[in-house]
Amino acid sequence: MDKMAGYVADDDLAIRPLAELGWKVDTVSWRDKKADWDDFEAVVIRTTWDYQLDPEAFLGVLKRIEASSARLDNPLKVVEWNLNKRYLREMELRGCPIVPTIWDGVYSEGEFDRWKTELAANELIIKPEISATAGHTYRLNSFDPELIPIFSKRQFMVQPFIPAIVTEGEYSLFYFGGEFSHAIVKIPASTDFRVQEEHGGKIIAVEPVEDLLAAGRSALSLIGEPLLYARVDLVRDAPGRFVLMELELIEPALYLRMDERAPTFFAEQFHERMNEL
Repeated sequence: MDKMAGYVADDDLAIRPLAELGWKVDTVSWRDKKADWDDFEAVVIRTTWDYQLDPEAFLGVLKRIEASSARLDNPLKVVEWNLNKRYLREMELRGCPIVPTIWDGVYSEGEFDRWKTELAANELIIKPEISATAGHTYRLNSFDPELIPIFSKRQFMVQPFIPAIVTEGEYSLFYFGGEFSHAIVKIPASTDFRVQEEHGGKIIAVEPVEDLLAAGRSALSLIGEPLLYARVDLVRDAPGRFVLMELELIEPALYLRMDERAPTFFAEQFHERMNEL
């Protein structure tokens, strides 16, 4: 991003281990029209946390990078697939349990009541299909007419509110080069349901239990592409299963600070990936 004020990022922790492997790192805004991508051997997408404001321009930049001599990670086709949350429909068809979701809705009072019945939920989560950092994400127990202008102009998805989000938290598993690195749980502030730090969420390092690891491995295996980095966000549903909330393959916060080895492991996996060329 041009400006990171108000956001928490720790990607710089990987710069030293990358340097120890012979790599020089520059940080470039994706909006920098003067950037010459041929100057780089690789371009790694990181804190582009405003791309959802202009996704077509963002994809245009990635296409220019992909056409340059630099290697783009994660690759353009992965970003294009992951950009719209409809990828979750495909993951479900591949056999991955996801949070129940209604697509192609029209935001109206009558539809709202039908969604609650269909999802057997007293509270709903409504969010855009293209979004980041919980932008325009709402937790509702009744129809709010003030949201009509927001959801009349964009495609959105509807899900039941999962109580475990506030009682247990949302788990994130991190993978570098397809290998598990570390895990955290994100717990929202007492007055919120959003788990991001920007909204007051608390981040705790955890040692994942086996069924959580199994759910992460299963989701990752269904992507079908080798990736430099991936974050798998999971939550426990009412029956106690871990179900997929999100696959973060574009610009996920990697929380390198939450695991002592993670910055070095990321650098090693990047170095190994580049040596495969």
